[in-house]
Amino acid sequence: MSMALKQVFNKDKTFRPKRKFEPGTQRFELHKRAQASLNSGVDLKAAVQLPSGEDQNDWVAVHVVDFFNRINLIYGTICEFCTERTCPVMSGGPKYEYRWQDDLKYKKPTALPAPQYMNLLMDWIEVQINNEDIFPTCVGVPFPKNFLQICKKILCRLFRVFVHVYIHHFDRVIVMGAEAHVNTCYKHFYYFVTEMNLIDRKELEPLKEMTSRMCH
Repeated sequence: MSMALKQVFNKDKTFRPKRKFEPGTQRFELHKRAQASLNSGVDLKAAVQLPSGEDQNDWVAVHVVDFFNRINLIYGTICEFCTERTCPVMSGGPKYEYRWQDDLKYKKPTALPAPQYMNLLMDWIEVQINNEDIFPTCVGVPFPKNFLQICKKILCRLFRVFVHVYIHHFDRVIVMGAEAHVNTCYKHFYYFVTEMNLIDRKELEPLKEMTSRMCH
């Protein structure tokens, strides 16, 4: 990792404080296990597979929180270059525009500048992953019946951050020497959501060509 990149990531320049897992809990152990697999250089395709005997919801919860933290960090490193002037709409090139809807203030899909969309997105995800009724942290407390549906929506929207960063800001990622880091995070995300069947294939279209080169 380059010195410039170290400085950026060491500042922990996320929009939000990181959500951590409580030591001693089942989910903390799963998180450590997932991290150890990644750090050992194991094949990412193998690393995302549900370990035998583990609960699918626990495995998904660990990854959703981890991807939120990491994608938050990636966007945080380029956010000063993503402004209402440079990115007046949240898009992924000329063919794809993403509109915000949250059933609160924005009851209908609404076109917004990219930085505003990103802020709303990170807030929306943070509220859910910190909600004990959705992401319970106590052992023995069950996940809600619609847990996987909630996670699909979170992951679908996190994918849009990759789309925007790759298509509109990848020059900054390269200048900062962060290309390998972002690519590894993307591959890990892609293999996980496809292995666990958590994203609609049509959502993956904007990065289809790049993905076919990167994720064989």
